[in-house]
Amino acid sequence: MYEERVYRRTSGPKDLVCYEVAYKETDLFCCTSIDLKAFIEEKTLFLRNQLEGYIRQRPEFQRSLVPIAFDPLAPKIAREMIEATTRIGVGPMAAVAGAIAEFIGKAVHPLADEYIIENGGDISLRTRKERKAVVFAPSSPFGGKIAIRLKAREQPFGVCTSSATVGPSLSLGRADAVCVVAESALFADGLATRLGNIVRTEGDIGEALKDAEAFPGVMGVLIIMGKSLGARGDIDIVEI
Repeated sequence: MYEERVYRRTSGPKDLVCYEVAYKETDLFCCTSIDLKAFIEEKTLFLRNQLEGYIRQRPEFQRSLVPIAFDPLAPKIAREMIEATTRIGVGPMAAVAGAIAEFIGKAVHPLADEYIIENGGDISLRTRKERKAVVFAPSSPFGGKIAIRLKAREQPFGVCTSSATVGPSLSLGRADAVCVVAESALFADGLATRLGNIVRTEGDIGEALKDAEAFPGVMGVLIIMGKSLGARGDIDIVEI
């Protein structure tokens, strides 16, 4: 079922060209230093066809909630999803939104000085200036009132969110928002799912933050559940 991305109405940075690209369940909001909509549409179709073809060959890639065996013959995007989620301890599709955002970002990288590729709350970006990512968690008093300050960085990175109260993605926990900032959007997406599964009560926030420490490449984590908030790592939270 389609869910309107109401946060997009005000989220586009004025210094970039912003547009939406949608194909089946993939719903991208892209902001780039030049207009690359046609290019991203073509790349999105290519990635979706690869994943859908692989799922027809190996249905457990889509269905499994736990890691599956590595397949060296899988398409590159599927291989990286399997590899990352095996390290994280979740099923491959836990990283699909972040994977598509990251692979679109990799394709755009040689063409645009800056880009923000958002796929249902999972973002791959390269930014040469400071920006803010608003935390969308309408079930919490913090929702829409805080943001994560993102520093300028030469290398691309990911900002991904898992939620049990927003959107169609499966979460076994009850967190309103688990935001992971990491070197890889694909990895951040899968890890956000793992941490979100841990948080069933407000008292679980500390355990989830501790769990995140075991994974290299994680820059920071923010977890919100109800009136409780916890954060760890190099993450700057600001009021908006």
